[in-house]
Amino acid sequence: MKVSFDIRYLKKRFPLRISRGVRDGQSNLFVSVSDGAFTGWGETSPGETEGAATAEEAQQQLETFLQDINDLDSPFRVHDAALQAGVGPCALAALDIALWDLKAKQAKMPLYRFLGFPKPTRPTSITLGIMSPGEASERLPLILENEGITTLKVKLGSPEGIAADKAMYEAVLQYHKTYPISIRVDANGGWHAEDAKKMMQWLAERHCEYVEQPLKEGQEEGLPYIFKNRPLPIFLDESCRFATAIPNWAHTVDGVNMKLMKCGGITGALRILSTAYAHGLKTMIGCMGETAISIAAGAAISGVLDHIDLDSHLNLNPDPCEGAPLVNGITTPMEVPGHGGRFKKPEA
Repeated sequence: MKVSFDIRYLKKRFPLRISRGVRDGQSNLFVSVSDGAFTGWGETSPGETEGAATAEEAQQQLETFLQDINDLDSPFRVHDAALQAGVGPCALAALDIALWDLKAKQAKMPLYRFLGFPKPTRPTSITLGIMSPGEASERLPLILENEGITTLKVKLGSPEGIAADKAMYEAVLQYHKTYPISIRVDANGGWHAEDAKKMMQWLAERHCEYVEQPLKEGQEEGLPYIFKNRPLPIFLDESCRFATAIPNWAHTVDGVNMKLMKCGGITGALRILSTAYAHGLKTMIGCMGETAISIAAGAAISGVLDHIDLDSHLNLNPDPCEGAPLVNGITTPMEVPGHGGRFKKPEA
């Protein structure tokens, strides 16, 4: 098989600010795997905590790994070998997604059907980064002008403290009076246990559906404290990057969020899904700064998930790719062989 690489810079429509910083653009690595007849595509959205800080580092990791492996036929074997070799999960995700895309194309089936999943029926959340109340009031009309948007994921955990979080959330609530939107919160590990306890009670009284990653990764010892008598469901993200971490915290949370860039692609997500089910947990899928190629891969497994957050491609200006359309608020897989994600054809 022939493996090729392409690095492209992606500009965001709106900069995204979370508890750990702000980003208005980035370079992503795209990987293609060809058997001579079909080509599968995958993508890396790099991140230092995801094992490769840059697209160039991700490419170098994959090139080194591919020098020592001849058999790319089984995504499961490749996944295990790559992690053992020290390939970062976000770098591995690109290769893994491309391999699954190729397999579904060889089978002449949409990836979601090749994997045995239904099409998703739940809408995707649209993410609103940390910002001032004034900024939120300016940004929300631009987001909600897109017909079919019914769900917001609000990023909290402001470095300025929970007073700033409350002020921003109150601005969002003003639009809840006009628009029929559901609201979820992602603290990105921005709270200490005591603040998390206070904020969860406050949010539960203000139309919030659940809280994601309330405590910083590495501070999971506080989970039992906030889990007991919790007023809202708790989902973990960074604290459960791989399926192997789920048993550690399954008794102190309600669900887990899988991100292809954090678990090494579709293979890692499938393992998270089965492990979460074994522990009776809810499931969701999220994304990072990804184009429609990676989002299409995520959409292929989203039909059995409880919550969906596949919207990063909607915040690119422009997205150079296509294949993950928003249909009635749902990030929808295409009825074509593979995951459906591809580069847009140049305009004539």
